[in-house]
Amino acid sequence: MQKHLKDLKPDKFEDLIAMNALYRPGPMEYIPNFIARKLGKEIVSYDLPAMQEFLEETYGITVYQEQVMLLSQKLANFTKGDADTLRKAMGKKQLDVLNKMKSKFMEGCSSNGHDPKICEKVWTDWQAFAQYAFNKSHSTCYAFVAYQTTYLKAHYPGEYMSAVLTHNLSNIDKITFFMEECKRMGLKVLGPDVNESLYNFAVNKKSEIRFGLGAVKGVGEAAAEAIIEERKVAGYFKNLLDMVTRVNLKNVNKRSMESLVMAGAFDFDHQTHRGMWFEKDPKENNMTNLEKAIRYGAGAQDAKNSSQVSLFGAASSVEMPAPKFYPSQPWSELEN
Repeated sequence: MQKHLKDLKPDKFEDLIAMNALYRPGPMEYIPNFIARKLGKEIVSYDLPAMQEFLEETYGITVYQEQVMLLSQKLANFTKGDADTLRKAMGKKQLDVLNKMKSKFMEGCSSNGHDPKICEKVWTDWQAFAQYAFNKSHSTCYAFVAYQTTYLKAHYPGEYMSAVLTHNLSNIDKITFFMEECKRMGLKVLGPDVNESLYNFAVNKKSEIRFGLGAVKGVGEAAAEAIIEERKVAGYFKNLLDMVTRVNLKNVNKRSMESLVMAGAFDFDHQTHRGMWFEKDPKENNMTNLEKAIRYGAGAQDAKNSSQVSLFGAASSVEMPAPKFYPSQPWSELEN
């Protein structure tokens, strides 16, 4: 389609409607003629002069069902009901109905002074074409949506592709396909980040696409919303420890935290690495460093919530000592 549109050089919306209707099995063979006639490289001709009124917009080529219906009324004096019956019979290949209507068509054309041989050719062309004919009103709607989305893709590529990726979130094959399209367009698609990601795919300040927190398996909507809301209220998270002291750990539970770490949502903190959070401490019942962090966060929040105001009006709170993490080696690139 892109190739044909480049050749066509459309300068009006009607060209898009016609191309949308032609780009299907059957009518596709007319596309080269349509383009050549549009560009003046081929003479626009009509089997009968009377056909120009309804075929002029498509350069003499029958493209729509509506054209067949209108022409049958003009050439053969069909009623609107007859014309609609003809459309249905052609589309469904109802030969018995077509045979009856052909004689009526030929009689009507003859009474209007049209050459029977040419009318025979017109009927034969219609029969071959009509089983593939497209409804113009449908083609108009599809062409309009295509025009709008093409405009968005051209002028707001990051926002558009973010919406497309979000829409196809449940289909990994389509996600892969559209990520390749982003690469072709020169758009960076970055992994999730607790300081930048929204729930869905979104564009950051550098016009790069960020994976949404909702796209991370194991991170539910409640967890994602809790992280985003806390970030809006109190700003970016300094690191994982800072986050566990601030977010609601009932929503952002251990499983959510593990998924976020595995997905690289804390990779902005260069003082830590993914592997360290899953290292087990044999001195503390094989508790992982992540579990220590979550326990620390829960304790810090409890201490904050239970702090009392003294007689002098000063808030007294217990400072929680930061946990000591068991040392570990960074994961390899393959593991990451």
